[in-house]
Amino acid sequence: MSLKAFHLVFVTLCTLLAVGFGAWALTEPSGAHRWLGVLSLVAAAGLPVYGWWFLRKTKGVDLW
Repeated sequence: MSLKAFHLVFVTLCTLLAVGFGAWALTEPSGAHRWLGVLSLVAAAGLPVYGWWFLRKTKGVDLW
């Protein structure tokens, strides 16, 4: 597995983890958890944008 492929898998897993954590944190009654949930969902929205940018930047590099 190339570094590019690993990077894309890692960004995908981080996005899924951020969505899961954000959903869990928003269901907690504490105000601190809600802020963490919102920040996590913002990160989950930004990670695919970063992944798309990374793909464009490494267009000439083979995936495998």
